[in-house]
This record gives sequence, C-alpha cells and structure tokens, in this order.
Amino acid sequence: MNLQTQLSLKKETKNAIDYSSKIVLLGSCFSENIGNKLGYYKFQVTQNPFGILFHPKAIENLITRAINLKMYAEDDFIFQNERWHCFDAHSSISRSSKNELLNNLNTSLEKTRKALLEATHISITLGTSWVYRFIERDKIVANCHKIPQKKFLKEILSVNEISESLEAISALIKSINKNATILFTVSPVRHLKDGFVENTQSKSHLIAAIHHTINLKNKTNYFPSFEIMMDELRDYRFYTEDMIHPNKTAINYIWEKFVNTWLTQDALSTLQEVETIQKGIYHRPFNEKSEQHQQFLKNLEFKKEKLTKQFPFIKF
Repeated sequence: MNLQTQLSLKKETKNAIDYSSKIVLLGSCFSENIGNKLGYYKFQVTQNPFGILFHPKAIENLITRAINLKMYAEDDFIFQNERWHCFDAHSSISRSSKNELLNNLNTSLEKTRKALLEATHISITLGTSWVYRFIERDKIVANCHKIPQKKFLKEILSVNEISESLEAISALIKSINKNATILFTVSPVRHLKDGFVENTQSKSHLIAAIHHTINLKNKTNYFPSFEIMMDELRDYRFYTEDMIHPNKTAINYIWEKFVNTWLTQDALSTLQEVETIQKGIYHRPFNEKSEQHQQFLKNLEFKKEKLTKQFPFIKF
C-alpha cells in the first residue's frame, strides 16, 4: 500500500554540487534552512548578506547594487524605534548607529559582488509576490521595519513583472559570471497574514514566472521545495506549532531530497565524513579522562586532519 505521493526528481549530472563548489543563497527564510545545512556540512557558502529577502524585486535590487557597487549613503536610511533601518535589507541588519549600518551594508555589497563573481551555484528562494511600496519615496521595500502600515501601499506582482525581474537577475549574474548555475525554488512557508486565497495566488505567480524564466535561460533550474512540502508532506505533523513553517523533520526531509538530487556521489561521501566529525565534536563523554575517550579524541583529530588536508577551506 502506498500512503504517500512522491515527486519524481531527476539527478543533476551536468552542474552538480561538490566540495569545490562555491554557493550563494539569497531569498526567503527557507534559503536559511538549506544554507545552515550546507554550512554545517562545511560547504563554501555565502548566505543572505542583507538578511532574509522575501520577494524577487528585493533580490533583484540587491544583485543590481552589488554588481554595480552602488554604495549606500546616510539618506538611504530611516530612523524607527531607536534604530536605523535600510528598506533594502532585513531588520536583522538594522543598527542603533547610523555609521555602523552604513559600513556594514557597503561591506556586504562588496562581499556579495565577490561571491557572485566566484560562485558556481546561486540559489534563489522566493517567498511571496506581495510587496509593499513606501509612499513617501515611491519605493518597493524589502522590509517594512514595523513602520505604520498607512505609510505603504500593498501590491501583488504580476507573473510578467516577476518574470521580468527573474530574467533581469539571470542577465545580471551572467554579465559577470557566465558559468554560474542558477537554481530557483519557492519557499514552502505560507504567508497567511496575506490571507489563504491571497497566499495561493502569490505562490502561483512565483511558480508560473519561474517556469517561464527557466524555459528561456540556459543553466537556470528549479528545485521543487514547495511541491515536496505540499504533496509529499501533506500532514500538520510536519509543521511547527504555528502550523505555517516546516518543522525540523520536514526541513531534514527536503534537505535529503536536495542533496540526493544536486550533490555528486563524491560530495555525498565527504558529507558523511563531515557528519561523523561534527557529531564527534558535539559528543559529551561520561568520563572525559578515560582512556577510551582519549583514544576517541585522537581518532577524531586524525579524521579532521585528513579531511582538512584534502579541503583546506574546511575549518572545525
């Protein structure tokens, strides 16, 4: 008896990820889940330098500014709740010092440009088609920073607007790094504050636009995070208590699908070695001074040295 519908995922062969790959992850909070996993397994990762970005216009803006090195100035910021904010970045980037925020953002722009130049893979996770326009500056923002809602207009991006944005993102990346593989995905997190019907409309716009884009662009791909969550994990036991976000089990499940689809066989083997070492590092012995534990530490050190000799960028 089959109690689950299964997506058929084709193993990537041409542009698969290995431990020499340099990966940039941008977008919605699900990119953080996958990025944290890649970081734990010691892949070379640059993850959301401007914090979580929910919609394609915010990601396009970041990539445009980074590639053109269009630096920020103090008049790009706004003061709210005793902190300085930038409408292009998540609230986690905000600071109480204007100069600190300015320095951090411009440093992040330079790092983002370098990461995009060197990247073998760029993963972009889209969360929503809904955007907010700050009326005073007639600007679509990445984050409202808890500024009163009356100062914004809420809009939904059309399929054509999203397609144009994604095509611009692809063209910008290819202008400085023609060999990069671009991987789009849609976050399985539901934005129910917009409304149930409105969330479905939003996700459908994203999915339609992505598939229009990947039909046009070479080395542009789609990984079905959203579909795995909606079709293979159709049960509230795979959600956190808010019934909106995937829980640890769901994240691990989608992660397994991702690595089995996108990682080379050699990378999967190395990943297992890294996992053994990581578990060893976090192991807490009953008796730290025992001969058995000292031998365990020696073996662990040997494994670390062997792996870091093969991959000098790995640090434990």
